[in-house]
Amino acid sequence: MTQLGSTASSCAAQWKMWHVKVFSVIYFTAVCAAQDPQDVTSVWSDFNPTTLPPTSMKIGTVYEPPVPSVQQLSGWSDVFPSEKVELSCNVTGISDWTFSWYKDKKPVQDPDVSAEGSKLTITAATQTQSGDYSCKGHHKTKSGVNIESTNSVKLTFHAIKPNPTLTQSPNFNKMYPGESVTFTCKVTVSSGWKYLWYHNGTEIQASNSTTYTMESIGHPNSGRYHCIARRGKDPFLQLQSDTKTVEVTDAPKPFLKKMSSWLDVFENETVGFSCEMENSDDWTFTWYRNQKVLPDDLNLEQDESFLNITWITQADRGDYTCSVQLGSRKGSTGFSNIATVKVYEKTPKPTVSKVPGFNPMYVGETVILTCNVNVSTGWEYHWYKDGAELSANDETMSIHLDPSDQGKYKCSATRGEMTSTDFSEEILQDVLAENAQWPDVFPEESVKLSCGMSSSSEWTYMWEKGGQPVLAPIASFDSNGATLHIRSASATHAGEYNCKGHLKDRLVSSNSSVGLTLTVYDKKPRVTLTQDPEYKVVFSGESVYFSCHINVSTGWEYLWKKESSPLIATRNHYSISSVGTANTGSYTCQARRGTDQVFLTDPSPVMPLQVKGNKPKPLMTQRPDVYKVYTGESVSFECTVTLSSGWEYHWYKDDKQLPVNDSIFNIHNAGLSNSGTYKCMAVRKKTTYQTDYSDTRILSVFEIPVPSLKVETPWRDVFPTESVKLSCGMDGTSDWKYTWYRDRQPVQADNTVSFDSDRATLSISSASSSHRGQYTCTGELKTRPVSSNYSSTETLDV
Repeated sequence: MTQLGSTASSCAAQWKMWHVKVFSVIYFTAVCAAQDPQDVTSVWSDFNPTTLPPTSMKIGTVYEPPVPSVQQLSGWSDVFPSEKVELSCNVTGISDWTFSWYKDKKPVQDPDVSAEGSKLTITAATQTQSGDYSCKGHHKTKSGVNIESTNSVKLTFHAIKPNPTLTQSPNFNKMYPGESVTFTCKVTVSSGWKYLWYHNGTEIQASNSTTYTMESIGHPNSGRYHCIARRGKDPFLQLQSDTKTVEVTDAPKPFLKKMSSWLDVFENETVGFSCEMENSDDWTFTWYRNQKVLPDDLNLEQDESFLNITWITQADRGDYTCSVQLGSRKGSTGFSNIATVKVYEKTPKPTVSKVPGFNPMYVGETVILTCNVNVSTGWEYHWYKDGAELSANDETMSIHLDPSDQGKYKCSATRGEMTSTDFSEEILQDVLAENAQWPDVFPEESVKLSCGMSSSSEWTYMWEKGGQPVLAPIASFDSNGATLHIRSASATHAGEYNCKGHLKDRLVSSNSSVGLTLTVYDKKPRVTLTQDPEYKVVFSGESVYFSCHINVSTGWEYLWKKESSPLIATRNHYSISSVGTANTGSYTCQARRGTDQVFLTDPSPVMPLQVKGNKPKPLMTQRPDVYKVYTGESVSFECTVTLSSGWEYHWYKDDKQLPVNDSIFNIHNAGLSNSGTYKCMAVRKKTTYQTDYSDTRILSVFEIPVPSLKVETPWRDVFPTESVKLSCGMDGTSDWKYTWYRDRQPVQADNTVSFDSDRATLSISSASSSHRGQYTCTGELKTRPVSSNYSSTETLDV
């Protein structure tokens, strides 16, 4: 028994030791499992009992807990304000677990972080949220089983949202129709961005690519462009770029200017052209004849904007134009105006005419010869009498006849160094001594008729009028009757006069002479005074030309007076080449003729002349009379000179002359390029006299601003019955009034929605679901019909 008891006691002791070791292993396994799953295996492997348990005892399976891992459900580790990040703590048998979250090994304590189940949602607010995020699983039923995740997720939170960078290529100030332009929108931070494109505030239906290209731009493509980068799920994170403005304008059209004096030419002459543009950009010029590019030819000298055609031939006739292209840009400006070159096959022959057409004419009369070439212009004339060249070179030649002027006249014409015409036909001019000074006289004018025989002086003479003898006192006669003198003509003296000669001391009589008809007018002739130019007021330095006209008879000499003082002039014109204030006064003219007994006409009506010493200064006005205008508006300038008339107006922008000659200069659909300093001046059309420049006006053209929309209340998501206030404004100016839109539909005032005086503030007194939506606004200028594009969008959640 003793041995059996001893055996039993020994066995009991072994069972006790076995139990202690088993429970120790279970305890340490549980503790280690909470710290590191590998520890469980380690602890169990360290357990190596030297004494095996009784063979009749069974041992239970040891629990090995799963290990959780952190997974980022949203796509980006760079996070910006208002974005949300979702993390998930994944573990096998997830429903048996609860979870706690850590940032940089410290429990997450952040009001912008929410945890639900195995998910953690972080709303980006500050940079302090950046860090390594991990999780720990806690088994719901197995007490003390707490397992940390094997990994962590690093998140970087940014304090401000990045701005997309919008670039334009090519980046020209002005685009021409047909050119290509590409915009590039890029956010350099993080990834996952999709891009939306907008034109004048309206979304463009384009791909979400980082680039937007217009292959062939047109006028409708003018305006403001911007892009929005967005990512995530609704609500999206949206980032708006700055605005790029594209101005599509017709390429400036070249002006073809002729550099030679004429375009209808003769063979071997030269014609020159200049292709002119408003500015001096890097233009490339192309020349055309009959819409075909000019070939390389020895007689075609092409030097950029100049074309000279030398030694011209019939092959050079046609319509000439030019076009220009700016640098390497697509397209050209189109054709300029057309200049037609006409090449004559042969030189013309001039014709000679004379006024009056009488032949013969008498000593003292004036004849005007005219040489006419009826083809082209620019002729210089050469006159010849009896084959000898005269000094006159004008188209007309006036001759105050004396006996030496009798002869045959002809002319020719030359132009330049290469062209000369044939001689005209000859015209004969006979000059005779007068039997009467003039055959038409006026009441009270004296008349002398003479009768003579060239072969002898032994003759006496008898006079007849209408077949009846002329006796005193109708007229008086000299000693032999050779001169008949009427001292004061009247209507009774009119008629045809003849004379006969009687040889003294012999009964020999001549035949009657050829009849001479004497015309007696019923009244004095009227003198007409004209002024050229006909300006009532002239300015120092201008020229004035007075003409005195009498339209009957001949032999007149002219008397000129200013006020009552005679002027030194006897011809039918009086000119002042450069007037001064001393020339102010009233001018008259009077005609006279005769020597023994002078006949005077009545004076002409008075012609007043007013001379101003100071140059006038034009007045320039602007409509609308504002310093700042916006793109698309119309602006009108007017230049006026209140003194006198006959003005042509010249306009200047930034001291460069504009191709406008009217008193009004209009700018339609103003663009940024119309900004500048404007002035005007006036030039007389006839005298080329120039006024001073007007005062300058500075015109500033601005893009129509886009209003700024703000939420004045501290939050964008509100609850029913809360009040909300939105504001719309233009850089602090009060010149605008505003229109509000919700989801692009106009917002009207009602019981809960109200506006201030300019509708700059929209107030919602009691919010409801009907107020939910995207709000935008536009501005309209109070004084002019100018409207802005839509503002940026603010979303109101109720």
